Amino acid sequence: MPTQTITSLLDNPIHNALIEVDSQFNLGNESCAFFDKEMAPFIGLKNWSATEQKHILKYAPDDRFWFLLVSAEIDFIEEFDLLFTVPVLQFVCHQLGAKPKSKVSAEIVPLNDSHVPEMLALTALTKPGPFTSKTINFGNYHGIFIDGRLAAMGGERFHVGEFCELSAICTHPDFQGLGLAGQITYFLAESVFSKGKTPFLHARIDNVRAIEVYKRLGFELRKEITFYLFSRKENVLENESFSDYH
Repeated sequence: MPTQTITSLLDNPIHNALIEVDSQFNLGNESCAFFDKEMAPFIGLKNWSATEQKHILKYAPDDRFWFLLVSAEIDFIEEFDLLFTVPVLQFVCHQLGAKPKSKVSAEIVPLNDSHVPEMLALTALTKPGPFTSKTINFGNYHGIFIDGRLAAMGGERFHVGEFCELSAICTHPDFQGLGLAGQITYFLAESVFSKGKTPFLHARIDNVRAIEVYKRLGFELRKEITFYLFSRKENVLENESFSDYH
């Protein structure tokens, strides 16, 4: 398969993950693919035409809000409310750069279900993207503990053909500036390469610090895509702050 065709899978990563590598997590079908809301609030369609969007009305729960990452510009049908949208940069790493140096000596350790409360607290504080009680099920979550506290973490999310997304990379504000995010990202990317896959990730266009870290590690900008948040018109969402999602 030509490289361009393979890479274009990342234009619609949620749907392409859920109908193939991550299909065990698909609670919908190929026409309308989505995750358990306790794992990830994302939904995917083959394309986002008006006809395809009607599959959501037929197959998806009507009491949820939905996150979406896609390169296409979407004109939502009248049954949906667009609640928030922001441009996101998509990066791919074909070869890692130099291993980053750290200002502290700390081991990167696997995270498991017993760590979920700490992971939820850290992601609620730092807003690296949606992280809920079962997000750890995507796999390969690792963290750095300093003085018994979870100082930094990251793991995998969408698995799209030969690509594996790195996600939820974050550092507690008390430990920023120590190079922990770079260490976690490098470790995860090495792990992905060891499985014969290619790492990719997303960053909000205004997340300058993270973008600089990713570029130093060898990640190259592939494309600007768009994050959308939408719901059925009759849904009322209270006490949610969506503008913080990366």
